[in-house]
Amino acid sequence: MPFRDIADVQEKLQQADYITSKEIATVIYLASVTKKPILVEGPAGVGKTELAKAVAKALSLELIRLQCYEGLDEAKALYEWEYAKQLLYTQMVKEKIGDVISDAHTLAEAVDRIADQEDAFFSERFIQPRPLLQAITSEHPVVLLIDEVDKSDPEFEAFLLELLSDFQVTIPELGTQKARNIPFVVLTSNNYRDMSDALKRRCIHIYIDYPERDLELRIVTLKIPGISDRLASGIVDAVRNIRKLELKKRPCISETIDWARSLIALNAEDLSSDVLIETLGMLIKYRSDSDAVKAHAREIVSQG
Repeated sequence: MPFRDIADVQEKLQQADYITSKEIATVIYLASVTKKPILVEGPAGVGKTELAKAVAKALSLELIRLQCYEGLDEAKALYEWEYAKQLLYTQMVKEKIGDVISDAHTLAEAVDRIADQEDAFFSERFIQPRPLLQAITSEHPVVLLIDEVDKSDPEFEAFLLELLSDFQVTIPELGTQKARNIPFVVLTSNNYRDMSDALKRRCIHIYIDYPERDLELRIVTLKIPGISDRLASGIVDAVRNIRKLELKKRPCISETIDWARSLIALNAEDLSSDVLIETLGMLIKYRSDSDAVKAHAREIVSQG
C-alpha cells in the first residue's frame, strides 16, 4: 500500500524500526509519488542503507540490493549470459538442427533456416539476471538499493543514467527491456567521490548527517528496548562528545547502538572513564582515534 502522506511515511517507517525526521520523510513521500530515485549522501553508518530496507519493509516490497565496488561493470550488475548452458542445449538438440536443414538445397538456405530458430538459442532461458535486471523485470514493484554508488567507476555511473532516465536497459541478445513496474530506487553514497551532475539531476537529493541528540536517544531506546533512561542518555552524550574530537572516523549511530548493546551485555549501569576505555573497540576503529579518546576519557563521560 503506497504512502498516503508525510505523516504516514514517518509512522510506517517507525513501525519498521526506523525513526526519521520530517525532512527525510518528505523526500521519501515525494519519491514515491514522482517515481524519481533518491540519492542519499552522508557519513558511513548514519542509516542510509537502513533507510532503503525500512522503506521496503514499510511498503511490504521485496528489497533488491546492488552493492557497488571499484570495477563493477554491466555484466555483474545487469545480467550474465550463460554460455555453458547455451552450448549444452546446442549439443542436446544437434539432431533437431539436422532435421531443420535436412532438405535445404544451398548453404545460404540452411543458414536462413537456422536463423529462423535463433530465438531458441538467444532467449531469457540463458540469462542469469543480476540486481538491475531483476528489479526492472519483476512482476511486482520492488525497492532497488544501489548501495555505495560512489565506489563504482564513472563509466558504470554513466551506464546507470539510461536505467534511471527511462527505466529500461538494452541487452544485445534480447533488445530493450522496459520496466514492468518502476522500482523505488535508493542510491547511497559515502562521498568517496563526487557524483556527476547528470546523475544528481535524475535524483531527489538528501544528506543524512549524525542525528541530533533527541533523535539519537529515540533511536537507541527503540533499538534496545528496556535500556534505562540514565544509561541511554549517558551513552548518547558520550558519543556526541567523542564526535567533537579531531578523529579520522567519528562513531556513527550504528556504532552507538553496538556500544549500547555491549554495555547491556556487561551489565553496566553507569558510564565511567574505565568502562569507556575497556569497550572502546565497539566505537573506535583507528589507533590514533583510540589514543585521542583515551586522553579525554574523563571529560567525555563527565560532560552531559
